[in-house]
Amino acid sequence: MAKINFLLGKGERLTEDVKVISGGGPKAAPYTFSEAKSRLQPMLLQVAEKIADLPDDACPNDYAVATITLNPEYIAKSYHPAELLRAVGLEAVGSKPRQVIPAKRSKGREPENALTTELFVYGKRQAFRKWATEFSGWSEYQDGAAQIVEIEEISFPEPSGKIKDFEDDGNKIVFEVVLHMNEAISESFQLANFRKYLNTLNINPGFERRFYAGGLCFLEIETSAVLAEQVAEYSLIRVMRKMPELRLLRPTIRSAGTEKRVSINLPEVGPVDANIKVAIFDGGIPPDHELCEWATPYEYPGMLPASDELLAHGVGVTSAFLFGHIDPKSALSQPYSYVDHYRVLDDTPGQNPYELYEVLNRIENILTTNRYEFINLSLGPCVPIDDDEVHAWTAVLDAYLADGETLATIAVGNDGEGDPLIRANRVQVPSDCVNAIAVGACDVPDANWQRAPYSSVGPGRSPGLIKPDLVDFGGSIQRPFLTLDHIDGSKLTPTGGTSFSSPATLRLGAGVRAHFGNSLNALAIKTLLIHSAERADLPMFEVGWGRIARQLDDIVVCEDHVMRVVFQGSINASKYVRVPIPLPPGVLSGMVNIKATLCYATDVDPHHPGNYTRSGLEVTFRPNKDTRRKVNKGENEPMHAISKTFFGNASKAAQTEDELRRDAWKWENCVHAVNKFRGSSLNEPVFDIHYNARAEGHNDTKNQQLQYALVITVEAPKVTDLYDQVVRRYATQLEQLQPVIDIPLKVRRP
Repeated sequence: MAKINFLLGKGERLTEDVKVISGGGPKAAPYTFSEAKSRLQPMLLQVAEKIADLPDDACPNDYAVATITLNPEYIAKSYHPAELLRAVGLEAVGSKPRQVIPAKRSKGREPENALTTELFVYGKRQAFRKWATEFSGWSEYQDGAAQIVEIEEISFPEPSGKIKDFEDDGNKIVFEVVLHMNEAISESFQLANFRKYLNTLNINPGFERRFYAGGLCFLEIETSAVLAEQVAEYSLIRVMRKMPELRLLRPTIRSAGTEKRVSINLPEVGPVDANIKVAIFDGGIPPDHELCEWATPYEYPGMLPASDELLAHGVGVTSAFLFGHIDPKSALSQPYSYVDHYRVLDDTPGQNPYELYEVLNRIENILTTNRYEFINLSLGPCVPIDDDEVHAWTAVLDAYLADGETLATIAVGNDGEGDPLIRANRVQVPSDCVNAIAVGACDVPDANWQRAPYSSVGPGRSPGLIKPDLVDFGGSIQRPFLTLDHIDGSKLTPTGGTSFSSPATLRLGAGVRAHFGNSLNALAIKTLLIHSAERADLPMFEVGWGRIARQLDDIVVCEDHVMRVVFQGSINASKYVRVPIPLPPGVLSGMVNIKATLCYATDVDPHHPGNYTRSGLEVTFRPNKDTRRKVNKGENEPMHAISKTFFGNASKAAQTEDELRRDAWKWENCVHAVNKFRGSSLNEPVFDIHYNARAEGHNDTKNQQLQYALVITVEAPKVTDLYDQVVRRYATQLEQLQPVIDIPLKVRRP
């Protein structure tokens, strides 16, 4: 049998902690203290006056909310105005990104449009009044006062500005209301206060279904458009919007239902690994369907009978996970695992204005009582993602996925042909989850692929810019995606959409797990899927990191001149870990390609969408251990080798915090790049990884660990035994990841 060079594992054994000294000099402020006082005094007085004019019932326990917009030069987590807020008796309860042209920039530079942060601050009306009346006498030496130079604007959130656009058709409207309330405060007294306020408007809400995420409470209320602005006067309301409809990602290609169906023989064996736990949330499977050989259907008691449309979608999605796109000329592949299929849809989407929360409630209940390694969603709110607000679906799912133990794929939606001027073609909620893989569709399963026109496009929110993460074949008019028919499971039906490319992508992830067992965790499998994606000369906002690998070989097998290694490690907050790139000793011949992908799961702050991820890993690449900067007279020898850019197009050392936020790399929880080097320029190259931790947009000093997965591939065409040389050099540290079962790796994915 020919030698097979399997993926190398245990890369984390090569890592070590290092100390890196960083930091700069004092920061030049755009405003002097006296300038800041003069600018902010009239704003403060106006805010205090508007808050005082609010109805008492709209200010529960006399609390109100205002906004503070930071100058764009002060959006780094280290500049959070905590001392100022503490001094005036206020608390930051949320934020959102905002574009502003500041009145001034530091060092005499011309003001320009820039990204900044708008904070929602919460406190007693008396605290706002006291701050406004005493502010004129402030000295820059009193507690917190020096931070006023960081503020660009103080304002009052008008009720009309809290309401997202909706059409008033004269009927009552079900609104989704988002409040500044964490679960403990809400359940103890604030929810009762809000109910009491609504009662004064003759609105009697049920609040049976509510969701908490970070510092937000998501509720549904029904009222008329006439009363909407009065509801929005309630000081703790962050945003109101008409409840979106639920989207079942209906096929983009519809069968006429009368044409002859192609018959196919189903496998007569169980799955490759019966122990993998997979869940699909969709429209249901008939209990006597042929798929039930590998799929177990579940549904909530008391649900309406499933419609033909729901069952067709549920069977198609589950078929795509079990078999991928089916080639009628080839035998069906053995499924990689069993799957639990949960019917979470009660009726055809769009019939019930309360269905969105009903479905999310079902999904949340299932996830909190069952632990799954792989999940897929090909449904969600029928609404493109919003840069300013995080939806309940995204917040709930990201919180569940934050431990990195579950690989989730979510379809991005089939609205890619929507109006780009109003961003109606943008990826849809909840595919903006940073801890999931957002999957789009391409038009063919083989060469010369493009984004399928219907596949929704990015970018995602920042952080989380790269959405979709990946694409896979989803079908087209000329070449439909083939699944088992929902009525006769021995026949095939043509269909198409991101509903099917998403579970097909999850299928490959489950295949990696089935073949390699527990040697690769869910985070490592996600990293490998992105790392091995096939790039094309297409915009990233259309196809993300690329099309997923066509076969398992592309992920887990190396040619003789290629080395691929997986690191599954952890890092402590504020610390640095040095990750060496395994190479043979001596000088490498010719040109060398290095590809690296770093992923981690992270806790999130949904009430701070611009600072959504709580963890950031900054990576510094040092290609040559002997290349150091020149030492000036009186300086000590540099501790570390000179760094070069690896992830990103410009040197991060030269970027401001604003520029880092613009390109979104600092807090992205997945980065990927390929770079070419002369072999002679590489001398014990390393990545230094630094863990930045933040909470609610400012420094988080808790002692905590973050799990990460890093995959590195080195390709040296002129070093024909590169793989073997690396294996010999690191024989006591790296391990070849051998499959736990014998499989025909050369069989291409259908």
